[in-house]
Amino acid sequence: MVPVSVLDLSPITQGGTAAQSLKNTLDLARHAERWGYRRYWLAEHHNIPAVASAATSIVIAHVAGGTSTIRVGAGGIMLPNHSPLVIAEQFGTLESLFPRAHRSWVGPGAGIGSDHRKRPAAEHQRR
Repeated sequence: MVPVSVLDLSPITQGGTAAQSLKNTLDLARHAERWGYRRYWLAEHHNIPAVASAATSIVIAHVAGGTSTIRVGAGGIMLPNHSPLVIAEQFGTLESLFPRAHRSWVGPGAGIGSDHRKRPAAEHQRR
């Protein structure tokens, strides 16, 4: 059997909230774990009102803390949006807290964010 994974953006449904979306993400991860999925990936997206997964490392901790066997990680982190040291520290801490669950392959990301408004904030942070 081919290993199957889930990629979740933590979508906020119409009329819903980010809090409910994150509860739904954990619920889906628990179902995926019971159904035999091996990995649960969380996607980082910014400035999109219908997506609740902008703080990827925090959502990873939420999912990893609520599951027991599925590996949880980020499909990629938009490194231009973050200090590389902070990301390394966050993911090192996740590895310490959830060694069975956390496996992340952090990539540089394809862009600066979802739109041009994010660029000045990200560039200021990297100085």
